[in-house]
Amino acid sequence: MSTVTKKELVDRIAEKLQFKRVIVKRVTQQFLDEIIAELGRGNRLEFRDFGVFECKQRAARVAQNPKTMERVTVPSKRTVKFKVGRLMKLKMQEIAKAQASRDGQAVPAAAATK
Repeated sequence: MSTVTKKELVDRIAEKLQFKRVIVKRVTQQFLDEIIAELGRGNRLEFRDFGVFECKQRAARVAQNPKTMERVTVPSKRTVKFKVGRLMKLKMQEIAKAQASRDGQAVPAAAATK
């Protein structure tokens, strides 16, 4: 598995759509900035069939430092949760099945139906 950067995505989109790279980069960055701004306001972002981004508040808790075994108070914090949409879930299942059959492995029933 490899990492795909924003630059690589911008290059692919610019090539496919025959747009200048700088325009695609600006649109992509504005899109990401808007997502961050909406999540910062506590709003939920829903992209039909792709997924949903939501802000969640994690409660404060007491943790333990594994090296010193000292108890540490961890304050509450906001985090982002992503729930996969219907079409993305189906596409990921198809990819998993194709990879498993290519590798000669059986796909576990639980993974195939989730």
